[in-house]
Amino acid sequence: MNMQKRRQILERLRADNPQPTTELNFRNPFELLIAVLLSAQATDVSVNKATIGLFTDGPTPAAMLALGVEGVKQHIKTIGLFNTKAVNVIKTCTMLMELHGGEVPENRAALEALPGVGRKTANVVLNTAFGWPTIAVDTHIFRVANRTAFAKGKTVDEVEQRLLKWVPAEFKLDVHHWFILHGRYTCIARKPRCGSCIIEDLCEFKDKTEI
Repeated sequence: MNMQKRRQILERLRADNPQPTTELNFRNPFELLIAVLLSAQATDVSVNKATIGLFTDGPTPAAMLALGVEGVKQHIKTIGLFNTKAVNVIKTCTMLMELHGGEVPENRAALEALPGVGRKTANVVLNTAFGWPTIAVDTHIFRVANRTAFAKGKTVDEVEQRLLKWVPAEFKLDVHHWFILHGRYTCIARKPRCGSCIIEDLCEFKDKTEI
């Protein structure tokens, strides 16, 4: 895929959704961090249902710590891997209090040092909470980047580096959200909805569907 076609794809996605954002509900960087941490192997819808009560009872790292592991579990037990996630939430809150004054650090290394937080989660927080032009690659973005031939790669790291290289600066802040939403609702895993896709004619996927 050439750069002209990549730019056209991004321009169409921007025209269709000028101000994209995450579908996770949050009011501040702390809530976003916890929501993303909980979202691994879970849908945003299920996380949002769980965090309504969790963020009411634990709106800050200190308040969340007061709930304890069992208290957190009661709120998130409908989410996959909730036992491990509850432990990581409490450990993360402990580190936020002890090392960062109860604030979420705007620093990649500090974020990735938190329990349960990897590069993808750090990228989401840096992008969505702090406005960094980072590109978090999840399963949806990995699929869209490879299927369209926008940024082919065998690993998420390869795809991330190629997206960072080939996405012009003006689109970097929002491309994560455009691709994830496109993968979630149009370029879905089993049978992509090519017939209703706004970038179908630009996409280089060979086995397009008519639906």
